[in-house]
Amino acid sequence: MNGKYYITTAIAYASGKPHIGNMYEIVLSDFIARFRRRQGLDVFFQTGTDEHGEKVETKAAAAGVTPKQFVDKVAGEIKGLWDLMNISYDKFIRTTDADHEAQVAEMFDKMLEQGDIYKGSYKGWYCTPCESFWTESQLVDGKCPDCGREVKLSEEEAYFFRMSAYADRLMKYYDEHPDFILPLSRKNEMVNNFLKPGLQDLCVSRSTFSWGVPVKSDPKHVVYVWLDALTNYITGLGYDCRGNCGEKFGKYWPADVHIVGKDIVRFHTIYWPIFLMSLGVPLPKQVFGHPWLLQDGGKMSKSKGNVLYADDLASVFGVDAVRYFLLSAVPYDNDGLVSWELVNETVNGELANVYGNLVNRTVAMTNQYLGGTLCNKGVTEAVDDDLKAVVTGVYEKVCAKVDAYRMSDALADIMAVFRRANKYIDETTPWVLARDESKRDRLATVLYNLAESIVIGSSMLACAMPAACGKALAEFGSEVRDYDKLGQFGLLPDGTRVTDKPEILFGRLKIKEVEEKVEEMNKAKAAAAAAPAETAKKEESAPEGTATLIDIAKFKEVSLRVGHILTAEKVEKADKLLKFTVRVGDEERTIVSGIAKYYTPEEMVGKQVVVVANLKPAKLRGIESQGMLLCAVTADSDVVIVSPEKPVPSGSEVC
Repeated sequence: MNGKYYITTAIAYASGKPHIGNMYEIVLSDFIARFRRRQGLDVFFQTGTDEHGEKVETKAAAAGVTPKQFVDKVAGEIKGLWDLMNISYDKFIRTTDADHEAQVAEMFDKMLEQGDIYKGSYKGWYCTPCESFWTESQLVDGKCPDCGREVKLSEEEAYFFRMSAYADRLMKYYDEHPDFILPLSRKNEMVNNFLKPGLQDLCVSRSTFSWGVPVKSDPKHVVYVWLDALTNYITGLGYDCRGNCGEKFGKYWPADVHIVGKDIVRFHTIYWPIFLMSLGVPLPKQVFGHPWLLQDGGKMSKSKGNVLYADDLASVFGVDAVRYFLLSAVPYDNDGLVSWELVNETVNGELANVYGNLVNRTVAMTNQYLGGTLCNKGVTEAVDDDLKAVVTGVYEKVCAKVDAYRMSDALADIMAVFRRANKYIDETTPWVLARDESKRDRLATVLYNLAESIVIGSSMLACAMPAACGKALAEFGSEVRDYDKLGQFGLLPDGTRVTDKPEILFGRLKIKEVEEKVEEMNKAKAAAAAAPAETAKKEESAPEGTATLIDIAKFKEVSLRVGHILTAEKVEKADKLLKFTVRVGDEERTIVSGIAKYYTPEEMVGKQVVVVANLKPAKLRGIESQGMLLCAVTADSDVVIVSPEKPVPSGSEVC
């Protein structure tokens, strides 16, 4: 499969830490992006943060910081959470990025010049958390129909977009592109609840707060959140409404799919297409409005106190286990449920008992009975044919499910491979074959078939659990197999050796053990929250840019060494990454760094750099990075490599 594929998530609102329900969308999109890359597509995966608006301005004031300081902190936390969960995004956009803000102002002006935007005044009920205006008739029991919170009567001068002028054109687009909105129920909702009753013109500016992109011709107004936020999907590719678009825009737009929550489908399938029509830009191919992940039968809310966070779950079960749970827990068109108990049941029942146990048993039996060497002796029986049919047929099944965004069903198909392989063990009884020397070739064939089944199944499951599946594949001397070969059985070379000591991929936990871990975690959080007020005051009063103070012992934990760059090259399909071979003393290390925007490979070869030498290795795009290069970041977000003032021996300590 060739061609491009552009996928986006909705950008996270930078008012606070995203909960596990928000994380579902990110992991879902990451699974699709990884799957499309494995199919050979040139994927561009964008996510990021939505950082303007009244709610941010209010929260920043309450925290005693500027809005920019507030969103810098929250955006950093969000990006850190995405990185923790191993999200393979190609661009993390922030709506406070200078190029985005400049283009938003230009787009507003263009729409104003065309007559699509006009000035008026607005009086209505406003929900600050949702940043939405409502008429009296739209309220539910006098509250916001989206979130159920209190609303306030607001009247102000504002600019409006003539939505009604594009309603017929949008309806025609729906008719000509029946799969534009998925699931179908979301499309029916848009047509019946919004388009047929008649579109209201949309408020696209605010003048009662200042945290936003100023309207160039009327700077007391700031561009309202949806016109600002939605346009990230094109500004992130270098779109320029005055005609000087970047190369990425020409290559990747229109988007293949926007992955969004069902609660914001309206904005992405009515407002967004109409904005694009106004700009003369092609519409995205598809919008998938996914269901929610619920706890205690309701949507997660900090005010309700029913919020779970991905990093908390990962600290108990591991990142890949949480990723798997999220993808398996939410059906195509119905909400899913999450709790500590449900995650534990999934880890024990599917990842430990079915997958992990299969890998462990197969490696152990190969070591015990065959000296750790796999070989297909071709001694087959009828039961082998059924196993091979299940294993080689799974790719086409999963492809169809991924194409339809039925990820929980796709995972069920993959797990069916491992369930069938476990059944195959019971059917062939390798421990019995091992007692009969005349059955040795049959034993070798059985264990080879099991290993091949694990390699094919793990290659598909790796999009959900990249780290765990990578470990499982390595135990069979393999990597993720090319997807165009997953329909073939028997590609493991004869003589392949399994690992001597199989690793337990997923440990089983009793629910009591989980509860104890959660209790310890909550106690630690409570202790941190109850830290002496004096410490907080000292930190709050520190000048902007001042770091939290540490003692010399803490600093000495970091080993900084001078390295000499021997080779440098771009990382394939990763625009921001460079791969270096760095000599540090007597050793050579591979280090991956996100500085491709600022340096070419040719510029870096021969440079002396400062390396964080005792950083835990991390995998970036499948490459193990064994350290980090120190850089200085300017106020304008320019990045400069830190180098010694004059040449010094490689490996010299920086202190």
